Amino acid sequence: MGKGSGFGKVILFGEHFVVHGVPGIVSAIDSSTDAIVSKANEGLIVKDDRKTAKGYSEEKRLQQIESIERMLKAMELDVKLPLDIWIGGSLPGFSGLGASAASSVAIARAIDEEFNLNLSNERINQIAYEAEIAYAGNPSGIDNTAATYGGLMLFKKSPAGGQDLVERLNVQAPVEIVIGSTGKVANTKAMVEGVAERKKVNPSKYGPLFRQAEEIAVAGRKALEAGNLEKIGTLMNENHRILQEIGVSSVELDHLVDVARKQGAIGAKLTGGGGGGCMVALTPGKELQEKVANSFKAKNLEVLATKIGVITH
Repeated sequence: MGKGSGFGKVILFGEHFVVHGVPGIVSAIDSSTDAIVSKANEGLIVKDDRKTAKGYSEEKRLQQIESIERMLKAMELDVKLPLDIWIGGSLPGFSGLGASAASSVAIARAIDEEFNLNLSNERINQIAYEAEIAYAGNPSGIDNTAATYGGLMLFKKSPAGGQDLVERLNVQAPVEIVIGSTGKVANTKAMVEGVAERKKVNPSKYGPLFRQAEEIAVAGRKALEAGNLEKIGTLMNENHRILQEIGVSSVELDHLVDVARKQGAIGAKLTGGGGGGCMVALTPGKELQEKVANSFKAKNLEVLATKIGVITH
């Protein structure tokens, strides 16, 4: 029996843009996915005990099977290897929290332990990236990197398939956030492909937006390292506006962002692929965090109150 874990995450700046080589900033959160793997007599049996958005497990089922087969192939194991896999942990299965990457890292580590492969974290990260292709089509690598290593980091995808740039960022203290789920399962692959297609068709619109996104990520890094929460919040709001303009937000996400801001959140934006899934609100201090979280709960929405900048690695 092998065991493994992978961290959940929120992207503070740069989702979608990071796929195209723009820097992104991501923070692991203090919630994780756990996996237990054991050899089986026949077939692949996956038991998913995560708390999930309605329809999440069913929607992701085929992608999940493909992701496991991709991992086994990358590990040079038989893709039809009979396995019993259990998935659980404190990270809910909501689109936008890196749930697929966290589960991929957890399962890869559990397989590694069960078969005594002695893989490095770097190799686990590469294997989890292969798994993410099943979910995202053309993943940036930011989700699986955060899920593998934890912490807060700037990530920039290599333009030629070389070594991605990953820089650890340090903050003065962890900061409270609220993650609100729309309850809608997002199709990350379709959202990523849609942005790529629209960018290709309308470069005069998308070029300036991508440059703005890069400026926001650079400024966001400085604000995080300086502990300038007001600036971070302002930049999050700007990032959400740009994500709206590239067509990845939704009525539900915009509503939650608006509710959070009206309740006093310093900044709020969608996080992850968009089109559903989750948003994140910057709510420093327990009192503000509870106020925003309770406003979501009053609407019967799924909420995760957590922190960014926690030391998880």
